[in-house]
Amino acid sequence: MRAFRFVTVDVFTDTRFGGNQLAVFPDARGLTDAEMQSLAAEFNLSETTFVLPPAHPQNSARVRIFNRVAEMAFAGHPNVGTAWVLGREDEAAPRAYRFEEPAGLVEVVLDRDQAGRVVGAEVAAPQPLKLGATLPAATAAACAGIAEDAIVTARHAPVLAADGGNHRLLTEVTPEALAAATPDLAAFRRAVAEHPEATRGFLSLYIYCRDGAAVRARMFSPLTGTVEDAATGSAATPLAGFLLHLDGAEEGAWDITQGAQMGRPSLLRARARRTEDGIRARVGGGCVAVLRGEAVL
Repeated sequence: MRAFRFVTVDVFTDTRFGGNQLAVFPDARGLTDAEMQSLAAEFNLSETTFVLPPAHPQNSARVRIFNRVAEMAFAGHPNVGTAWVLGREDEAAPRAYRFEEPAGLVEVVLDRDQAGRVVGAEVAAPQPLKLGATLPAATAAACAGIAEDAIVTARHAPVLAADGGNHRLLTEVTPEALAAATPDLAAFRRAVAEHPEATRGFLSLYIYCRDGAAVRARMFSPLTGTVEDAATGSAATPLAGFLLHLDGAEEGAWDITQGAQMGRPSLLRARARRTEDGIRARVGGGCVAVLRGEAVL
């Protein structure tokens, strides 16, 4: 038998049993691709990460991220949580990590308290903001299980956006609709079938409402088994970049709350700025350890 150590951590929170859950295997050497996918499905969390030696010694590690059904090119809360776990296990860890991932090199900066203890991290999206197609308000409304007139289109139509991870359908809604939304799996399947070129066979919906510099959001991705996500870093970064795009400023910052309707309140601190190669965004937050154990294969 082979044993592989794991840690579970709640990300984008400072309170245990809040935030978004993550399982981290700090040393995944010896696991096959199929075993990683099976372990991710067994944990049944939105993502599980596996840390491997880097291909290039100047980088910190190779990090593989799996959801319940597939490997991901990039995701936000897995990078924040993985860096936190590695930093906690080695308090002499560098200030920042460079993770090799399919979407590119991912920089994660550790956040320490006054005593030098690692309390969180901030991840930079590996690519600048990319905007895709817009989808009809009726499509977004059907997926969210809300009325079409609850979609706010004064500033933008529902738009697909990404910065290294899966594209998200960014959709502004009324505060009442944000609270009432209930994802409709059949509507997600219809949306993918009706818009195959735009969605490329995948769709997740990120609905939000603004309150000044604060944002409240919810994310639904039932096609990957995540009916609702408690905190989605790889949706928060394209949203921050897109809001900066809309506002026309050089830089901006937003506190995004998510997960309240799930009983897992989360706080994601996102910021974006304009650079020579486009709008780039970062998102950070706190982490709390929950479980430690071994997977025996």
